[in-house]
Amino acid sequence: MALRKMTVGQAVVEFLAHQYTVDGGYRERTIPGIFGIFGHGNVAGIGQALKQFSVDSPTLMPYYQARNEQAMVHESTAFARMKRRRATFACTASVGPGATNMLTGAAVATTNRLPVLLLPSDTFANRASDPVLQQLEAPHDASLSVNDAFKPLSRYFDRIQRPEQLFASLLGAMRVLTDPVETGAVTIALPEDVQAEVIEVPEEFLADREWHIRRPRAEAALLKEVARVISSAQQPLIVAGGGVIYSDAHQALQDFAALTKIPVATSQAGMGSLNWDHPQNLGAIGVTGTTAANRLAMEADLVIGIGTRYSDFTTSSRSAFQNEKVRFVNINIASFDAFKHGSALPVVADARETLTELTSLLSSFQVSAEYAARVTKEKREWDAVVDSAFIDQKRALPSQTEIIHAVQSASDATDTVICAAGSLPGDLHKLWRVRSPLGYHVEYAFSCMGYEIAAGLGVARAGGMPIVMVGDGSYLMMHTEIVSAVAEGLKVIFVLIQNHGFASIGHLSEDTGSQRFGTKYRFHDARGNNFESGKKLPVDLAANAATLGIDVISIQESASAIADLQAAITKAKASKVATLIHINSDPLLYSPSGEGWWDVPIASVSTLSSTQEAFKKYQQEIKRQRSLLGNGEKDKR
Repeated sequence: MALRKMTVGQAVVEFLAHQYTVDGGYRERTIPGIFGIFGHGNVAGIGQALKQFSVDSPTLMPYYQARNEQAMVHESTAFARMKRRRATFACTASVGPGATNMLTGAAVATTNRLPVLLLPSDTFANRASDPVLQQLEAPHDASLSVNDAFKPLSRYFDRIQRPEQLFASLLGAMRVLTDPVETGAVTIALPEDVQAEVIEVPEEFLADREWHIRRPRAEAALLKEVARVISSAQQPLIVAGGGVIYSDAHQALQDFAALTKIPVATSQAGMGSLNWDHPQNLGAIGVTGTTAANRLAMEADLVIGIGTRYSDFTTSSRSAFQNEKVRFVNINIASFDAFKHGSALPVVADARETLTELTSLLSSFQVSAEYAARVTKEKREWDAVVDSAFIDQKRALPSQTEIIHAVQSASDATDTVICAAGSLPGDLHKLWRVRSPLGYHVEYAFSCMGYEIAAGLGVARAGGMPIVMVGDGSYLMMHTEIVSAVAEGLKVIFVLIQNHGFASIGHLSEDTGSQRFGTKYRFHDARGNNFESGKKLPVDLAANAATLGIDVISIQESASAIADLQAAITKAKASKVATLIHINSDPLLYSPSGEGWWDVPIASVSTLSSTQEAFKKYQQEIKRQRSLLGNGEKDKR
């Protein structure tokens, strides 16, 4: 067996450069590059390796510079979604704060079931210099480091205390990264001394290696039972989740819905499963859903979940499905999700494979003409509501709804709209008219403020044309990667909507009786000791963005603001470089209601009349909440 003498850092980089994901006719590098910010923890290990390979073999493992460790994880996560989980980036960070900055990114990746490889540096394995700079000391456990915080956030965790542990660890990491069931954040902590240690590595370990994506099929007998249950339903409804996108099952779903005429509602992650104008597409479901989807969900006697994890936003906090006889069929590659809520008909299988087989089994089935007409009616009525809300009212401060329409109308079908937090995700969910499977990218599992701008770069790296829609609250959380977009010439359009506060939480605060407390950007009022009644802060985010080197277009407050925004999008799309468009909006102009409900507990005792009234309303709403969605064995009958 031929051996090569190299450092652990060099071995990590070269190994990762030779890993390939295979999915049918798809074969591509699993790790096409590494993000990194260097410090004393990784500069002499992974950093040295990347430098050495950049000289000796520049294409082996490209390095990309980031400005914030959290942001580089977000960028990798967004890239992974665009690649349908077939590829992601590795992220290296230094000891201490460099490593802990990646924790939020790890949580985003894992909650969204998206792969990302994290390589946080760790303190000395030999402990000769303890305590080193940026080391957290735990008197009760000398083995602890800050990297232990990654354990609950990771689907796979290891710490390389000795060089020879590397082989099994890296293979284990790749297994999880490429497994559609287990995938999420994968963390390998690398002590700074071990990174620079020498190890003899077998040539076979560094050779090209393929990892095949699993597409398991359902048991034939179970599928026949599912087909029987579907064919006996009078008002079935499909809930399409992210699994449809990741399985590349949108065409299979389209064929199934066209054949059976079963209506389809979509979660945030499932947007793009069908184009918005597909006759069976009712749009968003749940808290931020459409009236079309939510009304039919209330009456459905069968819910077919495909690749959904049934979050509280999807189920309207388990109040969406009110038919006492409703049954659930859950199709999911992960048994954890397939068995949720007590369903007795879990189908643990790939979405595309299952839909293809069900289409064959149900070739002679269609919903009743009466139900099909109801689907058409509800869809038509909601589309009319949206059309009306999209009309430009010629206000100096337009509504967010009008802004969304302006961006939509100036974009192309293959563009990808990106968002994550604030009021925008809810409005986009019910209003954005998606026209391609990857045209909608809203991170709504962790709903992480600050995800958006970094995600835009990730989508651009994956070959997409990203349009990032972000509020001022999220912008101020993490706008650093604008510098990276400028430095690399990445084409991204950022639409920064400024409402001088946290509009989403302000609205929620109002609904819960807290009167928008703590949601405004105001000078401190010494007399009232609050940030509520002071004057607006003179924050100029357009000027801030310009200082980062990006082209900026400022939309002036006037009756032509929406028309000017459309023109700005067109100009930005024609540009070869990144552009940020800044526009002010009125945070008190809301999008049309989709009749969803979200369980946010209200203080039961309060001196505020607004809170008292909110609690009375809450007591009425929570009566519709179901503790269990499935009906056990009755689901099979």
